Amino acid sequence: MAVARGQVRYSIPEEMTKGSLVGNIVQDLGLDVKRLKSGRARIFTEDSRELKSGRARIFTEDSREYIGLNVDKGTLVVKERTDREELCAQVSPCSLHFQIILENPMELHRVDVEILDINDHAPVFTRKEIHFQISELAVPGARFSLDSAHDPDVGLNTLQRYTLIPTDYFSLKEKSRSDGTKYVEMVLQSPLDRERDEELKLTLTAFDGGSPQKSGTVKISVTVIDANDNTPAFSQSVYRVSLAENAAIGTVVLTVSATDKDKGSYGEVTYSFSQSSGKDVDLFRIDENTGEICVNGLLDYEKSKQYELNLEAMDKGGLTDNSKVLIELTDINDNAPVISVISFSSPIPEDSTPDTVIAMLNIKDIDSGKNGQLKCFVNSDLPFRIKSSSSNFYTLVTDQILDREKMSEYNITITAIDEGSPSFCTNKTLTLKISDVNDNAPVFQLQSYTAYVMENNSPGDSVLSVKAHDKDAGNNARISYFLEDL
Repeated sequence: MAVARGQVRYSIPEEMTKGSLVGNIVQDLGLDVKRLKSGRARIFTEDSRELKSGRARIFTEDSREYIGLNVDKGTLVVKERTDREELCAQVSPCSLHFQIILENPMELHRVDVEILDINDHAPVFTRKEIHFQISELAVPGARFSLDSAHDPDVGLNTLQRYTLIPTDYFSLKEKSRSDGTKYVEMVLQSPLDRERDEELKLTLTAFDGGSPQKSGTVKISVTVIDANDNTPAFSQSVYRVSLAENAAIGTVVLTVSATDKDKGSYGEVTYSFSQSSGKDVDLFRIDENTGEICVNGLLDYEKSKQYELNLEAMDKGGLTDNSKVLIELTDINDNAPVISVISFSSPIPEDSTPDTVIAMLNIKDIDSGKNGQLKCFVNSDLPFRIKSSSSNFYTLVTDQILDREKMSEYNITITAIDEGSPSFCTNKTLTLKISDVNDNAPVFQLQSYTAYVMENNSPGDSVLSVKAHDKDAGNNARISYFLEDL
């Protein structure tokens, strides 16, 4: 048996209807439909998510097959509706990765289907209305952080620009943090006068770059108050911290700080997570008075390697400053290797040559680094070994000539152990039966027999009895006796 490997890539837009053609797999792999049918072609899809070096390789967590194989036509078709945002969020490019398995002989072909983004989402603000209380003594140039819109599309289809109307008092300024992310601020252009305008109404609009273009809006209400002429200022625009994924609830992540030059209540600063922090904010809590950030939920490196929290510092006059906390999780070895049997041949004949493929295996560990690096082997006293065929795929092959007459059945224990500290080990046992071939001749109990008969014996009388034995089994061990004339 041998394992053949090929690889093809396709690109399809998201949201294609069920049954839509993805590609002609027979033509692109150089196969034919008869081979698909005789090899019982099927799709194998891994069941976890993996991101590598900026290129997303997606394995559906609910084991759904988004792409189906039409064996009669030799084509790949859309089996389930694909939502690029559901599969990959903001990671680009977004690909479905699976293998096509054939048997007799075994073949494994890698298929990558890139899901292309369409402009199916408009920018959306978390809140419907933003309220500010701004002192009439606020000087031109004072900055007020605005909620960022969110658009799950990518590339040109995602958020591109903002507008703010009217522009009598405020202008809009887009800014970038040191980590490259963008946010918008409302900048005061002209002095406010509470006696003239006690309340201002503005509209912030976010546009994407799709065609047709889509947009989202949020209303901004400004209440003009007296005498707070300094804004809080965070000590850093971006805070970075590393945290182990097994950090217990209540663990202090870091303490942020902001200062306000005003005196009295206008100089008192409270801290909070801004509305644009998203669902990850529930995993952490911040003390509104001290700025201490603590773990508030269970963290998991395999689900998210980084958390981004948007902070807001506000004084009693309603002026704000914003910052960001980037929390990098460090992996611990908390997952054991998983051994999956893709295909297993039993029994095999005893005259199988060395390197005969017995089983095809998928062995992986979702931890990262050394915690996810594996060593795989079988019992050292057995005539078998493990070979690596490609990433996460292995074959179990014969290592010696087999002899059914010495051993007709093997319990093969496959062991996978990671290189973490402490390490995790997983075992899986396969029972392999050895089928007989006719490789043994019958053997008489004696090399020669001597018998004496009376000369007056009648025809048909017994002269002597002989017996032979054959080590083979079944029909190969059935013995017939006959006399040869010498």
